[in-house]
Amino acid sequence: MTRETKATLDEADRAIVNALQGGFPLVDEPFAEVGSRLGLPTDEVIERIRRMLDDGILSRFGPMYHAERLGGGLTLAALRVPAERYEEVAAIVNAFPEVAHNYAREHDLNMWFVLATETPEGIADTVGRIEAATGLTVYNMPKREEFFVGLRFEA
Repeated sequence: MTRETKATLDEADRAIVNALQGGFPLVDEPFAEVGSRLGLPTDEVIERIRRMLDDGILSRFGPMYHAERLGGGLTLAALRVPAERYEEVAAIVNAFPEVAHNYAREHDLNMWFVLATETPEGIADTVGRIEAATGLTVYNMPKREEFFVGLRFEA
């Protein structure tokens, strides 16, 4: 599915996406638990998640780790990308395994991404490699204070 293709979700898909944004059950049979809550068979829950991943409706399904608590580094970064190079630079940035996610903003700094590295020193190394690969300055904005906002997107 390309970015231009509009995602198609039915009510069951939406229920799964909305339910799992709040957490994944930590039980022996988590998909059965999700299915039980939503009135869906376990296999159908798994198949729907797999299909949404395959179709690009979901970009990721997995745990979120707190890199800093595991001894790693974490930062928010941005680039000022010329419009004609946006897709090229996005592909370069997204190829770095340290990039957790990348998104466009309507701002002079129009590409923002999160870096997560195995060590705090890995941030500077990764920033340097992205600058070398793109030829653009990376604006590193390390966290000063953390706030939990519970961001969710209604499907």
